[in-house]
Amino acid sequence: MTDRSPAPDDDRAETETDVPDAGADAPVADATESSDEAESPEPATPESESAEPDPHPIPEDRGEVLFYEPGGSWWVVAIGPVLIGAVLAMEISGPGQVHWPVLIIFGLIIIGFSVVQVIAARRHVSVELTELTLRQGVRIIALDEIDTIYPENNGPDAKDWESARALGELHGVPRRRRGIGLKLADGSLAQAWARDVQRFRRELTEAHTAVALGLPPRGSATD
Repeated sequence: MTDRSPAPDDDRAETETDVPDAGADAPVADATESSDEAESPEPATPESESAEPDPHPIPEDRGEVLFYEPGGSWWVVAIGPVLIGAVLAMEISGPGQVHWPVLIIFGLIIIGFSVVQVIAARRHVSVELTELTLRQGVRIIALDEIDTIYPENNGPDAKDWESARALGELHGVPRRRRGIGLKLADGSLAQAWARDVQRFRRELTEAHTAVALGLPPRGSATD
């Protein structure tokens, strides 16, 4: 009687060797390459490479100050203490008692309001003209950005520049100031403004003419 070895084990082993291991033979993506591709910067766009410089840059040395208006005076802050002093004198000289809390609160309100008003005026309504630049409020432009300074309008008809925007961050010419018509280098109209507009026009015209002729600032060193 012949012994027969069990065949199921051999068949199972043969089956296991014939079936390929998909997990071992499948290509694995390189984590380093994928991270490099994800982190690689995008190529620079033509707009960023071809950025044009400012055609009218603000010079570092602006020259001497030719005209200046601060926009607001600090003497306005003294109105509050003067009023409080007058009321305090009347209460002391009168028969009643002095209302210290009311006077202190009232004085702080008036002084605080006056300080805020002066700071805002000196920031937004001040004018400074130098040999190379013009500052109106917080905006500064180079004088070579001005193409034309229009003469004063003494006729009955309004000129186009009289309805143009004002230089600075304010929409129109501030109160108690008068405008001077300008044509800028980009073709737009604008108004420079000042309280003493006659002197401002004279100084602005002379400085603009000097810049147009290429004359250096008077304070610059000459070879």
